[in-house]
Amino acid sequence: MSRIIAIGGGQASFSFIQRLRSIGYKEKITLISDEDVLPYQRPPLSKKYLLGKMAKEQLFFRPESYYHQFNIDCLLGTKVINIDRDKKKIEMEDGSDLSYDKIFLGTGSSPRKLPDHMVKEIKGIYYVRSIRDLDLVSKRFFKKQRLLIIGGGYIGLEIAAVARILGLEVALIESERRILKRVASTKVADFFRDLHKKNGIKLKENTLVEKFISESGNVKGVLTNWGERIHADFVIAGIGIKPNMALAETAGVMVQNGILVDRSCRTSDPDIFAAGDCTSFPYQGQRIRLESVGNAIEQSEVAAEGILGKETNYKALPWFWSDQFDTKLQIAGINFGYTDVVERINGEKISYWYYKDGNLNSVDAINDPISYMVGKKLIDNHQTPNPKDIRSEGFNLKSLLRG
Repeated sequence: MSRIIAIGGGQASFSFIQRLRSIGYKEKITLISDEDVLPYQRPPLSKKYLLGKMAKEQLFFRPESYYHQFNIDCLLGTKVINIDRDKKKIEMEDGSDLSYDKIFLGTGSSPRKLPDHMVKEIKGIYYVRSIRDLDLVSKRFFKKQRLLIIGGGYIGLEIAAVARILGLEVALIESERRILKRVASTKVADFFRDLHKKNGIKLKENTLVEKFISESGNVKGVLTNWGERIHADFVIAGIGIKPNMALAETAGVMVQNGILVDRSCRTSDPDIFAAGDCTSFPYQGQRIRLESVGNAIEQSEVAAEGILGKETNYKALPWFWSDQFDTKLQIAGINFGYTDVVERINGEKISYWYYKDGNLNSVDAINDPISYMVGKKLIDNHQTPNPKDIRSEGFNLKSLLRG
């Protein structure tokens, strides 16, 4: 009997076990998570869950009965501290251990923290990555307090939007020259900067925190590198995430900005597979790490097949989305290295099409699901549309998919 253990309680581990069952694996699967709740989806945390429009139970991929029905043993609130590859067993923080034949790592990622010397013993500074994180901070959103967000990536902007919808006074600072510097083009950043400013958010770029201001141990704001004081009743830091690869690294599995996996999502140990935010994998001649739901699902399904000896190769087609106010951004592909960008405006629908040396490599669509859908399919099929057609408001994009 082959014993498979999945470590992690997010999208990757759930997709992995679900795929194992769908392709006929009948033996018991053990799922271990250091969180004390059933596997759940994270994207709604900074949107519907924070707004109070989604109950905790709605975040769960499946109810507890699902795991009983499909013979999945969930060990929740259990932390794995070591993988003994020689003895083929995992060791838990409580001193217990389990033997394994194959392991799947869906350990995800964790928020990058502010320097300890700046925030030590100051209350009112939060991070948002888990249900527990959101439960700790959410009550502050219904007291009409002043919020300072540090970090102008998607998570920071999404939380800023929710806070304004709930009536909070919001300031957001970004250390880079512009928001979304790492993940989006200048044109997309310009659009969202204007959107947030129109909605009353005080947004400051190229701004660093020099010092946190506190009173009786509670944060009261910050002093910036420009000598400006920004007052706040609480602070949320969204300064990026880092892959949870310590367990793999301690076990001697190869890591480099994530757990190294091949196209079958196998690590340097043939009995250990991994997927999702915690991994780096080959893509267009280089190694990348993707922080997206789509990547977690698709990699995990490949890993499930690979762990049962059915070799398949992961073909990454990155896709992402972000909801801010009444605006939805959908992204297909990755625009790094683009040489030209074509703007398409169709009423209130806007999309940006990125070309690298004449070939389409990504599309950013703002309130424009047709451009996203068509662009995604074109990229997947290695088709490149004529930029003149893209610019033409009257051109039917769907015609590019015919034939």
